[in-house]
Amino acid sequence: MNAFIEELKWRGLFADMMPGTEEQLNKEITTAYIGFDPTADSLHIGSLIQIKILAHFQQHGHKPIALVGGATGMIGDPSGKSSERNALDEETLNHYVSCLKGQLSQFLKFDGSEANSAELVNNYDWMKDFSFLEFIREIGKNITVNYMMAKESVKKRITGEGGAEGMSFTEFSYQLLQGYDFLHLYKAKNVKLQMGGSDQWGNITTGTELIRRKVQGEAFALTVPLITKADGSKFGKSEAGENYWLDAKRTSPYKFYQFWVNSTDADAERFIKFYTFLSKEEIENLIEDHQTAPHERKLQKKLAEEVTIWVHSREEYEKAVKASEILFGRSTAEDLVNLDEATFLEVFEGVPQKEIAKEDVLEGNIIELISEKSGFLKSKGEAKRELSSNAISMNKEKISETYEVAEKDLIDGKFLLVQKGKKNYFIIKAV
Repeated sequence: MNAFIEELKWRGLFADMMPGTEEQLNKEITTAYIGFDPTADSLHIGSLIQIKILAHFQQHGHKPIALVGGATGMIGDPSGKSSERNALDEETLNHYVSCLKGQLSQFLKFDGSEANSAELVNNYDWMKDFSFLEFIREIGKNITVNYMMAKESVKKRITGEGGAEGMSFTEFSYQLLQGYDFLHLYKAKNVKLQMGGSDQWGNITTGTELIRRKVQGEAFALTVPLITKADGSKFGKSEAGENYWLDAKRTSPYKFYQFWVNSTDADAERFIKFYTFLSKEEIENLIEDHQTAPHERKLQKKLAEEVTIWVHSREEYEKAVKASEILFGRSTAEDLVNLDEATFLEVFEGVPQKEIAKEDVLEGNIIELISEKSGFLKSKGEAKRELSSNAISMNKEKISETYEVAEKDLIDGKFLLVQKGKKNYFIIKAV
């Protein structure tokens, strides 16, 4: 078996491929591409599998191309959708394309001197000067409506299956545009293979058919499964329906780390194969260790470590671990003070806050600060009692009536974390 396909199979990342795909990969260094539609200014963890497939492909000696859909992004892929998405204006779309290019470049090796160095392309570059009349004459006549109607993604939308609202001609034409991308890359860059999620099978094979009919060439398709959680529920979104993004500005490394470390045992066993580059032997040993002591959550911790480092960096991973430990009391005041604002507020999400003038925070009496000024405690009398009984902590350290807040105590230069007992938290924000 081809080493790349063998790797996908043991990792559970293989869905289907066209006959001859394996022989092509064994024959020569092959160029393959995966498309990414620019629907936002960041990819999210739903895109990580496609990125990882390209990375594995490159590691096995082949050449990966990441296509950002500046043209197809104007239309929207109907696969797996029940309604047509809103069109983006050109300025927004160009911004998204630029952001995605920057993101994708961190996951693949783009050293131009290597035969299998990665490339980034934008299909708008070859579609922008292609007139509608030229397109339907040169491309449209090669694929029949019957062929396009037979695709599963089209049939579902047209028959209204799953609450679908029908399909516009714009979306109906998507598979022709994606098919033309494959044809263009086949001719311009000798791309013989397109890969993608299993929902892309219809679009990809339209490309192989177009290549066969238009230039009598042979091209191939390979798909990976769509990832769900072990219980069959949707993967990659929070309970509130929010995406987990790859951009640290949209999803902090702390929150990203938390997503993986909170995986169930069943999901962690699958995800560690899907989302890390650990070897089969390393993963099998980890799973075995985990099963003997599941309460230690070794599998989840290793999964979170590997993916957070891959997407963000070791430094951000270490910060995320420290931030996580703050909640469980295994951290120092210094760890807390070094947190950035976004991470601090995520760690203590939902904790009540009060804004107080900075000079009042730094120059004020601690009894007044935690009672009358902040409202954390009801009265100065209560504040005195709690302080004298050693029940109040500031930034995770016990304080007394003589405590004075200094500039160095402010988390990210503006926050104080006050605590009574184990779970009663309050945030003072110096403004």
